[in-house]
Amino acid sequence: MSTTLSNGAHAVSRRTFVGASAALFGALAAGSSLTACAPVAYDKASTTAADEGEWISAACWHNCGGRCVNRVLMKDGAVVRQGSDTSHEDSYEWLQQRGCPRGRAQQQMCFGADRLKYPMKRKHWQPGGGENAHGELRGRDEWERISWDEAIDLWASEAERIYGTYGPRAVYAAGATGPATGVTPGVEIVLAKLGGHILIADTSSAGTYSFNVSKLGIPNQDLEETNDRFDLKNAETVVIMGGNPVWSSGGTTMVAYQQAMEAGVEFVMVGPSFNATAAWLNARWIPLYPGTDTAFLLGTAYEMIKQNVYDQDFLDKYTVGFDAEHMPEGAKTNENFKDYVLGTYDGTPKTAEWAAAICGCTAEDIAWFAGRIGKQRKVMLFHNYAGARCVGADNLPQAFMTVGAMGGHMGKSGHACGGHYKTYGGGSGPVLVAPGKGGLSTISNPIKEYIPAPTCWSSILAGKWNSTGAPYGNKFNAKDVKEGTIRWISFDTGARGIQTVPNIATAVEALRSVEFVSATCSHLTPQAKYADLVLPLTTEWERVGGFPGHQRSRETLIAYTQVTKPLYEAKTDTEIGMLLAERLGMDVKELWPIDEKQVFFNVCAGSTVVNEAGEKEPLLTITQADIDAWSVEGKPQQGKVGIGEFLKNGCYTVKRSEGDAYGHIGYKKFIDDPETNPLKSESGKFEIYCQYKADTLNSMGYSPEGTFKPYANYFAPPVGREQMFKDGKVGGEPSEYPFIVYNPHYLRRAHQMLDNSPWLREAWSNPVFLNEDDAHAKGISDGDTVRVYNQFGATLRTASLLQTIMPGCVAIPHGAWLDFDEDKQIDRAGCDNMLVGNVTAGMGTSGYNNFNCNYERYDGEALTPDCELPQRIVELA
Repeated sequence: MSTTLSNGAHAVSRRTFVGASAALFGALAAGSSLTACAPVAYDKASTTAADEGEWISAACWHNCGGRCVNRVLMKDGAVVRQGSDTSHEDSYEWLQQRGCPRGRAQQQMCFGADRLKYPMKRKHWQPGGGENAHGELRGRDEWERISWDEAIDLWASEAERIYGTYGPRAVYAAGATGPATGVTPGVEIVLAKLGGHILIADTSSAGTYSFNVSKLGIPNQDLEETNDRFDLKNAETVVIMGGNPVWSSGGTTMVAYQQAMEAGVEFVMVGPSFNATAAWLNARWIPLYPGTDTAFLLGTAYEMIKQNVYDQDFLDKYTVGFDAEHMPEGAKTNENFKDYVLGTYDGTPKTAEWAAAICGCTAEDIAWFAGRIGKQRKVMLFHNYAGARCVGADNLPQAFMTVGAMGGHMGKSGHACGGHYKTYGGGSGPVLVAPGKGGLSTISNPIKEYIPAPTCWSSILAGKWNSTGAPYGNKFNAKDVKEGTIRWISFDTGARGIQTVPNIATAVEALRSVEFVSATCSHLTPQAKYADLVLPLTTEWERVGGFPGHQRSRETLIAYTQVTKPLYEAKTDTEIGMLLAERLGMDVKELWPIDEKQVFFNVCAGSTVVNEAGEKEPLLTITQADIDAWSVEGKPQQGKVGIGEFLKNGCYTVKRSEGDAYGHIGYKKFIDDPETNPLKSESGKFEIYCQYKADTLNSMGYSPEGTFKPYANYFAPPVGREQMFKDGKVGGEPSEYPFIVYNPHYLRRAHQMLDNSPWLREAWSNPVFLNEDDAHAKGISDGDTVRVYNQFGATLRTASLLQTIMPGCVAIPHGAWLDFDEDKQIDRAGCDNMLVGNVTAGMGTSGYNNFNCNYERYDGEALTPDCELPQRIVELA
């Protein structure tokens, strides 16, 4: 039976969809058991008010920075409302973990009209490789519905052929580990048992903090060593460099900031826009071009020296390499940071005026900032990785740490320096309540070969890549070039496939060059659209239950239960993996000795909570009756809360109080006794001079030898501020691409997920944010369709003109699904990574936030608001 991708002729309208999907949902759910496991089964007779239905916990599983508590009201087998945390009264001491509109739109991910319903094969693709593949038709072809038996046979036969003929290095798998239920995605296990596969190495969220920053003396990704949220109000000034937690991770983060603001703490926002967080906190805004954070911090350091507001005693005791008198052992040069900043080595003092010309702020801004964060004030310096997701930002982690150390802002109440992100946003410290283990052994990939994300698609086309080893670890070396021909690209577990990896236009070409592309997903995502074989995947609402992959805060453990049995013919990752393994003759019981329900129970039973004495205790009370009702193996135990109550609430939160035993001051042990509690660097101190950093970055081969000094130094990256000008000199004649495009997170999406939700599309449009004066100079008005372009591609968005974004900046909210018009070579969906190319420098960071671009009023067909467009629905012909 042939099917086609609807282009509007057969598609339902948005209004029809809303009504039809409600009816569809009722029909589907009415025939489904809502039982996750006996303790939390949907039992209409047991409700206290049957006419009002019953609330049960449901997953909010996408990676927006939250993954908060989500609950649904079930009535007559249908979801009639969504809500969030009501497990206890909300207060600052006992925070509820409430979700945002993205979580409340999750039902459209499960019950939307655009769900993939059946296994599908691209019509003109045939197994066997060669001309049979008809790769040129990927993304253009029709679809055929096939049975699960046929789908598994096709998948397995191609696996046997490709592994048998070419070996595991012919397979590239862009899998993504799912929520922390303790289950490794099924297809990845099968590929590992077949011999492994090539992987991708992407700096992703953390940018240049993906480097081995422990060598600088800071923790992995610079997390865990800021202060507990109760200490925020003890600061005088809180600095946020980059990020917009109001949009990306509200909840605990913004409650903690609000508490500090009400206590009189001053906030400073450093970044390219006066965003929603800056507005909420009444912050002073220091505008900064994306990718210029290191220059800003060097100018700040110069001003701190000039104003004599740096803490020499702190630097002498806790750091190495600030000045000539405190160099580390093993230094290969006698250069130090202070003399570099003063211009001793290159004749260029890193003054406020020097930095301001690069950054776009004023010299007065930098001088004020330096004075404000000096040693005489209680200051907390926070970053959210936005500045680190830029090409050429490799010195930023060291520069940020250096300025924090110059102010002495570590190890004391009211002082902090580090990342404020996700779990650690709003407050840091050891996790107080944590999930247990699932009980399945990890099956690792035998192939330890990674293609760097910026060059992924071009490398596949060229048949050669530099293998980075374990991503950005000690073996990362761009000169380690491998050769090979990729025959099969596998997108598994709803993997972040093409729209969240740089260089999308090249991705389409690469996908058409191979013999086989497979995908498991719940919707026809961009990577699924370009696949040959698509297997329908369940959403988290259709699974037995689980725990989000990242906790919302150190104080709360979130869990969720099953809302409905799998819809249509969708299967879980584990079920798909088991079918594939069985067809390939593998011992399924060896790979999955226990089922998904047992894994979920094990995670629940192993969950712990830390008491005020610092000891871990079982979180959940589990009776023999519970174990019998679940039909699992286990032992009764006594905990803080019953398993049924915990899963019904969807969370457990530790109740806090001022001055309790759970407080945390980052780096306090080191500051109190540095000899007994050394940092993980070679010197045991903060390394303002780090020989490892310089040697490693210079050896990678992405930048000219000698680019990097052992201290934080500035160099002009191949994209960004200097490339706004023809001659590469700031202030000269504008270049062909005189704007910098960056990709803020946005309330309508969680990266690429939820972009297909009609509710969120209607609530939040799909704009490009432009400086109003820049746009008017180009004859562009609010609401015009705008073409944004550079040498890597072009995309369309609707103009939203603001005075709160810097001149010279273009902000394209991240994550729109690709809709590539190949005839015009333009994306009509506003996909941001059309403009992010394969440019590398330093450690090969995926520079999502500082590529150059230009834009113009589009003279073609204007964009229709995408809330009025049909969903990407595969319909029966």
